[in-house]
Amino acid sequence: MSKNGREFYRSFYLSYIDTIMSISPLKERLESPSALFSIEFFPPKSDAAATQLLSVAKELTAYVPDFASITYGAGGSSRTRTLKYAHKLKENCGYTVLPHLTCVGHSIKELEEIIEEFREAGLSQIMALRGDPPSGETDFKPHPNGLSHANELVQLIRKVYPECTIGVAGYPETHAEAPSAEVDLLHLKRKVDNGADFITTQLFFDNAVYFDFVKRARQAGITVPIIPGLMCAKSLKQAKRFCKMGGTSLPAEFEARLLAASENSGASKPIGIDWMYAQALELLERGAPGLHLYILNQAGPAVALMKKLHAAGFYQR
Repeated sequence: MSKNGREFYRSFYLSYIDTIMSISPLKERLESPSALFSIEFFPPKSDAAATQLLSVAKELTAYVPDFASITYGAGGSSRTRTLKYAHKLKENCGYTVLPHLTCVGHSIKELEEIIEEFREAGLSQIMALRGDPPSGETDFKPHPNGLSHANELVQLIRKVYPECTIGVAGYPETHAEAPSAEVDLLHLKRKVDNGADFITTQLFFDNAVYFDFVKRARQAGITVPIIPGLMCAKSLKQAKRFCKMGGTSLPAEFEARLLAASENSGASKPIGIDWMYAQALELLERGAPGLHLYILNQAGPAVALMKKLHAAGFYQR
């Protein structure tokens, strides 16, 4: 073989090895028929909160989460902390970490730099979001040299970091700014068409809205996994607050149970766990690709849920 031939095959081999090494563990799991389990953290704002986050993360490793996402403050307000604790979750706890990234307050150049930061940190998956307006503002205003929509961010990530696994958000009960459910699905399809690998839903308390959402998404030509997002409501007040924030409906039966328990201190939490378990069990039995838990940096509800699911025969790893 000639010298040029040897150099060609050497270059091809090294390129192949780089490709294999860069494959995201999450991308492999998304292609697996077994249900995923994932959790979401938010970056801590104090030393005490940081200690709690890492303690919770270590406790939940017993249930082998497939990935942990970590949120990103409006306008990059938590950019440094997001990267710092994404690294800690990866290095200290062994998590596959999915950092969030939003368009808010960033130019395209800044977004490219952040994507490169994630890449250099060995984070091979990103959750691409448009993002909410900064605190005190009601309307989203794109940076003059930035992006206006999540589908544009997906496209940018795919350009800068081609091998990255990209997640996006889906809204079973329709995004608050969308004029209709049909238009909202068109926006979601653009995100997928631009390169998103999977969808994680906003939280919901009524499984019927998830199954209807998946049906409509499939009819619209969206074929990627749609992972349901769940949260344990620890009180009626908390449930109503999150429903108002996300445009989520509160089933009358669940509201009545929480209302009845509100007179007894501490009685609402078990009701929230039981409701979340009933949701999770039905979702998994009917073929949902997994569960994504909004844990609010607390281990208790997630541990209680996983124990119940283990007893029911799920997530036997």
